Amino acid sequence: MKSLAKIKEWFGSRKSKSKKRYEEEKREFEMAMGKPFIIIKIEIPKGFEDQRAQFLNLEKDEDFLEEIRDLIKKRLTYEKRGVKPT
Repeated sequence: MKSLAKIKEWFGSRKSKSKKRYEEEKREFEMAMGKPFIIIKIEIPKGFEDQRAQFLNLEKDEDFLEEIRDLIKKRLTYEKRGVKPT
């Protein structure tokens, strides 16, 4: 019975490794074929735990995403000019 558990564990870990590898290769392909992109993991700020639903909805909020795009444009413009953003 112990060996069966080891076999299941091996197949499970193999599957997760191949999925991880697939995701890495997919990202490399997308970066090479299209516009580069970044993925940022942002945790809910302390003190805002009671707004979990609103926080999670930001991921799909087009106004919020546009604000982030504008922030990135400003940051890259500052860096291009050699100015530290304040």
